[in-house]
Amino acid sequence: MKHKIVICMGSSCFSRGNRENLRIIENFIRDNQIDCALSGRGCAGNCMNGPNINIDGIDFERVDSGTLIDLLSSKLLD
Repeated sequence: MKHKIVICMGSSCFSRGNRENLRIIENFIRDNQIDCALSGRGCAGNCMNGPNINIDGIDFERVDSGTLIDLLSSKLLD
């Protein structure tokens, strides 16, 4: 199954941690050889709950680098 990750690149989410989260996601996908489409989006208006990431159609709020690996593992690894 090809997964889809959309990461908010709006200025608020980007400055709150999605800059680092993007690097973590890219490395995780590469290191685990996951079939995944990774894309960015502009602000979706949920800035107060950022950083925001969508994985396979499910929105995740307040995603920090400390919990991101666990989130990716639970959603992307079989």
